[in-house]
Amino acid sequence: MSSWKKALVERGVKLMSDPRVMKLMQDERVTRALMLAMSVPGKAQTFVRDRAEDLAKAMALATEDEVKDLQRTVRRLEDELARLRSEQEGGPRSGSPPSGGMPTPRRSAG
Repeated sequence: MSSWKKALVERGVKLMSDPRVMKLMQDERVTRALMLAMSVPGKAQTFVRDRAEDLAKAMALATEDEVKDLQRTVRRLEDELARLRSEQEGGPRSGSPPSGGMPTPRRSAG
């Protein structure tokens, strides 16, 4: 932990042991205000992310989540294509017919 964080924690521990602060912390209004203050960074981050997504949609741009979903789909489709190609070249590895349950008809050479 960095020195300023240590100093801040130590200062907080000292303050919490002060009887005046302890009495203040028993006030529901104070605790509610502190909880609200601690939630502000998360709310601000959510607000900014939502506005960025709205802007991306308005400009017809893909968001980071949409790009990740597309990458995952492409990866899955590539894996499926590789599996189908390997089945076509050497037959099914598991001994069962290719997907669909029906054996693939072979063309005759003639």
